[in-house]
Amino acid sequence: MNLFVRFKYRNSLHESCFMKLIYSPPSPYARKVLVLAHEIEIFEKLEHVRINVAPTVQNDEIAMWNPLGKVPALILETGEALFDSRVICDYLEQKFRPDAQVVDENNELHWMIKRMHALADGILDAALLVRYEITLRPADKRWADWIDGQMRKIRNGLNYLEKEAPICADRVNIGQIALGCTLGYLDFRFEDENWRSDRPNLSAFYDQVSSRPSMKKTKPV
Repeated sequence: MNLFVRFKYRNSLHESCFMKLIYSPPSPYARKVLVLAHEIEIFEKLEHVRINVAPTVQNDEIAMWNPLGKVPALILETGEALFDSRVICDYLEQKFRPDAQVVDENNELHWMIKRMHALADGILDAALLVRYEITLRPADKRWADWIDGQMRKIRNGLNYLEKEAPICADRVNIGQIALGCTLGYLDFRFEDENWRSDRPNLSAFYDQVSSRPSMKKTKPV
């Protein structure tokens, strides 16, 4: 984006709202940001731009802000863009919920939340690769070993999380939000997987987190 466009957009942004979120509603990564925005009570302060994206076709609107062409992207009041979802969530928490940021690197809770966030996103990464393989690749060219390998990552990740499934309190952290959105995506796109089978702790956690207003308002359809 050239300096003229950036300057022009920066001026218009100050006149309308202070941040702009570009996202695709079915994206579980975007949903994570939307849930957090509800939880920290800034959802209404964002300008929401819904777009359609596909892995095989570039969407110029998002590519202007994120060279990878992926959603979500958060346009700041300075006219600069933040991506990906983990960076956006870190920024929003530090800016609007700083008491949730544990900066002591020796704090066990801090790293547990970070680990849960990363693992939830890793499960999503594998799930999306499976979905692309099944829905975009011609049936005669699909690689069964690839699908099996990604599904193994998903199941191993869920089995790990079953052992330390969190309990939701009045206020959820970003690790819990990310995990809730991941499990919601599996319900949305992998209904036949039946991930709840033999995972009662994870199932109980999801029942708790999915009942939150922030999750209900952002449920993909």
